[in-house]
Amino acid sequence: MTGIPPVGAVIDLPDPAVRHIQARRLRSGDGLVLFDGTGGEYTARLEALEKRRAHARIESFSPHDTEPPVAVTLLQGISKGERMDYSMQKATELGVARIIPVTSARCVVRLDAERWAKKQRHWQAVAVAACEQCGRNRIPPVAAPCSLDEALGAVAGLPGVIFDTEGNRAAHDLQPTAELATLIGPEGGLAPDEIQRVADLGWSRVRLGPRILRSDTAPVAALAVIQTVIGDLG
Repeated sequence: MTGIPPVGAVIDLPDPAVRHIQARRLRSGDGLVLFDGTGGEYTARLEALEKRRAHARIESFSPHDTEPPVAVTLLQGISKGERMDYSMQKATELGVARIIPVTSARCVVRLDAERWAKKQRHWQAVAVAACEQCGRNRIPPVAAPCSLDEALGAVAGLPGVIFDTEGNRAAHDLQPTAELATLIGPEGGLAPDEIQRVADLGWSRVRLGPRILRSDTAPVAALAVIQTVIGDLG
């Protein structure tokens, strides 16, 4: 749903919301909390539920916000299948503000433009579903897959942090900031020259323990650390 419908309005719910309602086995008359992805939430009442359609009546709107105080842009090296879905889902739950899928040097996924576009739509749908599950009312945009150079250009001017077993800073040294970018590698990790490239940009190299994390574990750990130290998990 988009825009702010007036109190009392009856609206048609989009297909993903209908499927979510059916999965939860809700019935006519049950209460709902709806969001349009731009902030705030609506209380509503399910008026009718059919096989592929549902209608709800808006009862009130609240500007309640669930966003953390630091807006993190995640540059995520693209991994295979469910690993990438997991990264998208958990990053959304942990409050990421924006996700940029990156085709880095050791990325093994290579697709044509049409299939990349399909992947982008799929990952965005994963983020929407994660918002529904965790009660978040702002949807983080998932950008079109791009090269590391293009991704770094998209976050130019933002302070950056890369979590590295050879980092020279501890996680508790992170300084409060309104915005932050972080880079996570694919299954094969980041190439040494890629790590050096972001270090040359002034990004902090922060230790995240002595163990090498998988491509789908690393963004979860990194975002949890960021949100604990300078976000809203502390």
